[in-house]
Amino acid sequence: MASEFPSPDIATLKRSSDEDVLVALREGRMSALDVLYDRYAKQVYSLAYRILASTEEAEDITQEVFLTLWQKDTYQSSRGSLKTFLITLTRSRSIDRLRHQGTRHRFLQRWQRLSASEQETAPPLDDVSVNEQSHLLQEALTVLSDSEREILEIAYYEGISQTEIAKRLNLPLGTVKSRSRQGLNKLRQHLQNLR
Repeated sequence: MASEFPSPDIATLKRSSDEDVLVALREGRMSALDVLYDRYAKQVYSLAYRILASTEEAEDITQEVFLTLWQKDTYQSSRGSLKTFLITLTRSRSIDRLRHQGTRHRFLQRWQRLSASEQETAPPLDDVSVNEQSHLLQEALTVLSDSEREILEIAYYEGISQTEIAKRLNLPLGTVKSRSRQGLNKLRQHLQNLR
């Protein structure tokens, strides 16, 4: 039968400093992660929610931040408090998520503008409406894998070389080239099949 009182381990950890709880976490004691989550999850979630304005996204970021704390030993007490580290990590991950969402949105807008300009030069009955083209493009982008889409978005919006993309994403250059080529071929084939 489960006790109503916390285990001695949890009770001791709850009274311990962040540094002591982190030592316990590095030793593999999951109860230490529970203690840190209880201490800081609300602040992490609140910041993520303020930046992303989405409960689902804020929950994802909160989970990512605590998984990072558990799986990677990146926190250094000499650089500041654990709370500051978690808040900085949350802010960084949330802004990265916003950038990724913004890049995808700008990508779709640019495709829509290109489609609209092609619509103006084409005979009216030869092409579908701009709204239909926009829908077809959005559908076509779903055939790409996340990695293909990310590489194409970086190349298109930031105009950087495949070598720079490989460095940024920490991937071999050949992988970047093949994913880019595969992504473009998938888009081309999918859009041609719809005509």
